[in-house]
Parts: sequence; structure tokens; C-alpha cells
Amino acid sequence: MAAPLPTGTTKATAVREMFDTIAGRYEILNTVISLGMDRGWRLRCVEALAAPPGSLVLDMACGTGSLMRQLRREGLRPIGLDISVGMLTHAGTDTPLVLGDALCAPLQTGSFDAAVSGFALRNVVDLSGLFVELARVVRPGGRISLLELGEPEQAILRLGHRLWCSLLVPGLGALLSNGNAYRYLPASLAYLPCAGETTRLMREAGFVAVEHELLSGGISQLYVGTRRQ
Repeated sequence: MAAPLPTGTTKATAVREMFDTIAGRYEILNTVISLGMDRGWRLRCVEALAAPPGSLVLDMACGTGSLMRQLRREGLRPIGLDISVGMLTHAGTDTPLVLGDALCAPLQTGSFDAAVSGFALRNVVDLSGLFVELARVVRPGGRISLLELGEPEQAILRLGHRLWCSLLVPGLGALLSNGNAYRYLPASLAYLPCAGETTRLMREAGFVAVEHELLSGGISQLYVGTRRQ
């Protein structure tokens, strides 16, 4: 996972194998590394859907299921999709789970009222393709809410964030899980385009009322949109 970052099929294979490796301690490390802020980010992600109780919601790249559990607490009906067998094995939920690629999901067109994703945008091979696939599986008028990491805009916060990501995150990863994986995860922010480009791709894929929201000073970010009627 050393620089340069992998691309194409090499990236897809590397990401899948990495998440298989770190699945067992993925959730606890998310909480430790984010200083517990990840819980609030997931709550905001679900709230931004504004979905009626009972709505069927796809969690694209669901990992070990923390976002699905938040969806259920809000009275929604989640289904999880992930490419990593390890992640699905450690999901610890009776929510329906599907093994599959987010870019070609084995799901029916227009079958979901809404969709969410947590920290997955930078890990797909084709971000535009991901938005197109979300537009396919979400019904017209349905909502998507996509949570991702970011970098603070304020200079002092940005410096502290970079030091945390470059020094402490890999150290904690090596201590509790896999050091190589937790060197990759901060570096993978480089895959993300700017917010303006990301919202443009969402609109081109078929979403309207697209919004971008910074969370915790920009440490995390949220993209929300409505499937065009």
C-alpha cells in the first residue's frame, strides 16, 4: 500500500484484501481514531436522509454494520452490501447482507427508498460509476446520504489533523490491527476529488438538490442528494 496509491483492478483487489484483514477490529479502531466522533457522524448521515419510518435503505459498502445499526435505531429497514467477506462475517447483525461490488450491485433497479454509505467513496475504483449505480438502485425521489472523511480547512486544525493521521493513526493501527492498512487509510484521502467535482458527478449521475456539509470542522464530510424524478 506504499505510494503511489494503487489504481484500477489493483486497487480493487488491494482494498478488498485489506478490509478482510482488518475487519475484526475495524469498528473499535474507528472509534479510537476518531475520538468517538464517528458515532455522531453516522447519526447525522442517517438524519440527513429524512426518510419515513419503514423505508428500505441500502448501505453501500456496509463494512461491519455500524451504519446499518444506526438505520435500525431510526426505524428504517437496511440491507447491507459489501465486497469484503471479512467485513460481512464480522457484521454481527441479522440485517440482510449481500456480497457484491458497489459498482455492479446484484440488486434490482429502483428497489430502494434511499441509500447511505460510510467512508467508502475513496475506496471505489470509479467514483462516477458508484453514483450511477446508486442512481440505478434508488427509486426516483429517493434520497442518498454519503459519509466520508475529509481534511479541515482551518490551518491549525489541518496541521493537527495531518500529524494525527501521519503519525498516530498508523501507530495505533500497528498496535491494534495492521500498520500497513492504517498507513493506507489516511493516504487514501488523496483519491477524493474536491467537493465541487464530487457534487458535479452526483448531478450528472441523476441526483438533484445535492448538498455538501462539513462535519467536525471538516474532519468528516457528508454528501446528500435526491434521485431525479
